[in-house]
Amino acid sequence: MRYDVTLFTGDDTYLFNEGSHYRLHQKLGAHLLSVDGVDGTYFAVWAPDARQVFVMGDFNGWDKTCHPLCSRGQSGIWDGFVPGVGKGALYKYHIVSRYRGYRVDKADPFAVYSEVPSNTSSIVWELDYTWGDQAWMQERHKHNALDAPIAIYEVHLGSWMRVPEEGHRPLTYRELAPKLAEYAERMGFTHVEFLPVMEHPFAGSWGYQTTGYFAPTSRYGTPQDFMYLIDYLHQHGIGVILDWVPSHFPTDEHGIGFFDGTHLYEHSDPQKGLHPDWDSFIFNYGRNEVRSFLISSALFWLDKYHVDGLRVDAVASMLYLDYSRKEGEWIPNKYGGRENLEALSFLRRFNEEVYKNYPDVQTIAEESTAWPMVSRPTYVGGLGFGLKWDMGWMHDTLDYMTKNPIFRKYHHNELTFRMLYAFTENFALPLSHDEVVHGKGSLLGKMPGDDWQKFANLRLLLGYMYAQPGKKLLFMGGEFGQWWEWNHDSSLDWHLLTFPPHSSLQRWVEDLNRLYRSESVLHGLEFDPAGFEWVDCSDFERSVISFIRRGRSTGDIILVVCNFTPTPRFNYRVGAPRGGFWREVLNSDAQQYGGGGHGNLGGVEAAPIPYHGRSYSLNLTLPPLGVVFLKSAEQNCMPSERM
Repeated sequence: MRYDVTLFTGDDTYLFNEGSHYRLHQKLGAHLLSVDGVDGTYFAVWAPDARQVFVMGDFNGWDKTCHPLCSRGQSGIWDGFVPGVGKGALYKYHIVSRYRGYRVDKADPFAVYSEVPSNTSSIVWELDYTWGDQAWMQERHKHNALDAPIAIYEVHLGSWMRVPEEGHRPLTYRELAPKLAEYAERMGFTHVEFLPVMEHPFAGSWGYQTTGYFAPTSRYGTPQDFMYLIDYLHQHGIGVILDWVPSHFPTDEHGIGFFDGTHLYEHSDPQKGLHPDWDSFIFNYGRNEVRSFLISSALFWLDKYHVDGLRVDAVASMLYLDYSRKEGEWIPNKYGGRENLEALSFLRRFNEEVYKNYPDVQTIAEESTAWPMVSRPTYVGGLGFGLKWDMGWMHDTLDYMTKNPIFRKYHHNELTFRMLYAFTENFALPLSHDEVVHGKGSLLGKMPGDDWQKFANLRLLLGYMYAQPGKKLLFMGGEFGQWWEWNHDSSLDWHLLTFPPHSSLQRWVEDLNRLYRSESVLHGLEFDPAGFEWVDCSDFERSVISFIRRGRSTGDIILVVCNFTPTPRFNYRVGAPRGGFWREVLNSDAQQYGGGGHGNLGGVEAAPIPYHGRSYSLNLTLPPLGVVFLKSAEQNCMPSERM
């Protein structure tokens, strides 16, 4: 018996083909239905150049022709209802192309659940779940605001922590929930960011070669298990950001590449459709249905999984037609330029739709070039992202920090250059997974000197990051000093915390997070030049910098002084904007952090000695390879200073 059932209305097909249907997951894919009292599953797939489409699975012995789908006219959609197919059924589409006798078995591009790789079938599933994060969802606009403290802990779920007693297997989503929530909460992070959880066939891609744009990887559990993880984190005050990859996708046969015997999702010309670095397909952003597919994917995670932000990977590769290509290997746009106009249009529309539907989340661009206004609204010509990774800061700072301190004075500009552009975007400062793979070594391993100096340098680097304007991101393991670079096939080296240098470094990061969150001067004006002021950026001979962080009022001020050499500086005078007592609120050389104990005995009284163009100054002890934070409260001001 045939059932003429469809979830598509005329409006649905019109909007889909026009490129403005952004809830396609409600129509395409596999949906459990009851038709005329008969339970089964409705299947729908887009394959406009197919001559025939069949659904096959464990319910029909994987018969490729047993259950044909119907073509819905010019829409390119094939659909049909198969009675008796229930939750948990495995399935694929068998597609017979109109061209060259091409036949192929494809996973469902809209599947919400898939087999554990290396198996590749899709699974009929429902996304029912009772959420308990109502308090978080009502208040998350405060946690995600641009003037809120955002300290992100970047995590790869499969290697954060493993179970050594059971063959070092990864934790499941449900096992991760209490452990990760407790740890992130204790450490003071405000958000976690997961490397892509979307289904991917090759674990070594870390999720960045996605095949399931609507399915969390089944390696760690079911969709409901992943919902539980997010729910648990929310209930413990931790936001969740997902890496999302609309820039390219793998060429695996079961994926969306060459889907119906044509280059359906990707450009047909390899000069636009094949990525030379990753040997993967590039989306055809000029195709209406592809834009609908990608934006539907983005909104799906925000809707069904309550995520608080999407970090878009490899934006630079989307913006430039000549990205990673030599002369003669790329096709200019219609104006003769190198800009990918279709990708620009897509990114702007993506951000508009996200913020229109979910104004309390953030989108974050990993964009490594000087493309202007990435984090500015589309109505002024920007790309519309909320935040942008400051890749320049990451590169310059790590390049500086890896140098022997003897030579740092010759590279002082690598520290100071950032402030020439720091407020042109809403920047996040990343010390990400990209910097601890492919032979680059761990953060601790990059630092020069003996072991003591390595730890001191890393404390200094992290303190400098938290002192700078911009949201913070730290990849897992950096907070306690992994010696080896990250390996996605093994756990972090948690045993290192039994050694005082590592546990002391972890305590330093915890206290940095606490200070950053509690002091509004460190987060309230991160994207406003009024929140930052150099005291002295020119002492290259001693490799010392000093600057002030301010808030919205004339209240608290924090002075930060960094000494990038292993030589303690005694009687080092720094100009101050006001008199009174300046309390030393953090010192990376404190003994509790593994330092040598050089410091200022709790604080310094400002003297009326003009210095650095200011009426007052402080006579400080600067610890070796150290950073100190000194706080002046408003009551320290003279009456004239409040006017």
